[in-house]
Amino acid sequence: MIKPLLALLLALSLVPAFSQAQENGIYIKLGEARTKKSLMAFPPLQYFGSPSTASKHQSAGITLFNTINNDLSVSSYFQFINQSAFLEDTSKTGLMPAPGQPNGFKFQSWSAIGADFLIRAGYSVVGNELTLETYTYHVSRANLILGKKYKGPISSARRIAHTFANDVLKALTGKEGPFLSRVVVSSDRAGGQTKEIFVMDWDGANMDQVSSHRSISISPTWSPDGKKIAYTSYVKRVGAKFRNADMLLLDLMTGKRSLVSYRQGINSGAAFSPDGRYIYLTISQGNSPDIYKMTLDGNLVAKITNGPAGALNVEPAVSEDGKLAFSSDRAGRPMIYTASGDGSNVKRITFAGVFNSSPSWSPDGKKIAFAGQSDNNFDIFVMNADGTGMIRLTSAKKPNGSMASNEDPSFSPDGRFVMYTSNRTGKNQIYISTVDGSEERRVTNDNYNYYKPKWSNNLD
Repeated sequence: MIKPLLALLLALSLVPAFSQAQENGIYIKLGEARTKKSLMAFPPLQYFGSPSTASKHQSAGITLFNTINNDLSVSSYFQFINQSAFLEDTSKTGLMPAPGQPNGFKFQSWSAIGADFLIRAGYSVVGNELTLETYTYHVSRANLILGKKYKGPISSARRIAHTFANDVLKALTGKEGPFLSRVVVSSDRAGGQTKEIFVMDWDGANMDQVSSHRSISISPTWSPDGKKIAYTSYVKRVGAKFRNADMLLLDLMTGKRSLVSYRQGINSGAAFSPDGRYIYLTISQGNSPDIYKMTLDGNLVAKITNGPAGALNVEPAVSEDGKLAFSSDRAGRPMIYTASGDGSNVKRITFAGVFNSSPSWSPDGKKIAFAGQSDNNFDIFVMNADGTGMIRLTSAKKPNGSMASNEDPSFSPDGRFVMYTSNRTGKNQIYISTVDGSEERRVTNDNYNYYKPKWSNNLD
């Protein structure tokens, strides 16, 4: 069971008189950010409290700073200026500029080193309450863009930091970041030969095991509101001789787990309808797998795909407006197809490679990511929803020089990134790439294996 998210008190009244509004509210145009990153100055956080308590609360400040720094670095919009280049001693200047603040900083000190943006922030701790006070400036205009204070228990330091990073992106680009989102994934980190379901923050922190079947649990997916997870587990039911690939539904708020589909054979590859009322999944029942639509209590509503005879129709993905994407070998090799939510208007959209699998829709429904096999390995590709404009996101080698496989893509809730697994280190680890493939980062960094990560739809 996942504990409810901690509430944060957000105060928005920190905009002093010298602030001026940007005409269109956008400081970074998303297209231009790919060719020229903005120079960001982010000095260490100041501690607003008694010097005698500074060491006691230092860890909270480190968590805040490192989380914010990582979020904004991953956004790919900024190049951070090395602190050794700073012309001011930021421990001795205020968070607001002179002459409004007697010991305030000077914008000239930051424009002289080429900074486009400056973040000044400080924190305090009273009892168990942590407060982060922030100011984000547009240096060339000597302009305050965002002034905001965040409060919450010390245990919510990472969440406070993620919230601020989201707000910075919203203020500068007009579009909120994905830094409060979560990921659900299957992993062997519980030990032995088992695979269990885990939930983590988007950056790999706060890993929480949510299944304990001591079996193989795979292919998890989020409900649209982020409150439920559907997944498949090879569970041995009472009286049964063999384990079956059954589909379960977990309510994260209550911890209640229910058996949704337990037809003999495969019950896997779940995808929720946009309204969260239905699940699309693959059922085999001893025959070739087809995609079905069912209610959350397991009642079949419709058979969505119908062969052709002997064909595999698997891995349904549902767009925000209810369209389907899936993998099928009906034309020989497994390729990506799209269809209406009722299974009509089937269209093949990939024609190259040996094996195309695991399609994933972008949040706006304009793009589809998938894993494509060309030789002996898989790579991640992104294309327009009609199959045009295809680009390759990944290409990596293992330590022995052979090509690594990159599989199971999933879009971030803001559509800026694609998450996937890669075995380039010898273990199946999680990576993310910008949607244009220009930057890639590793998310997990351990000796476990991860399979089929799914990014939550909700931003918070």
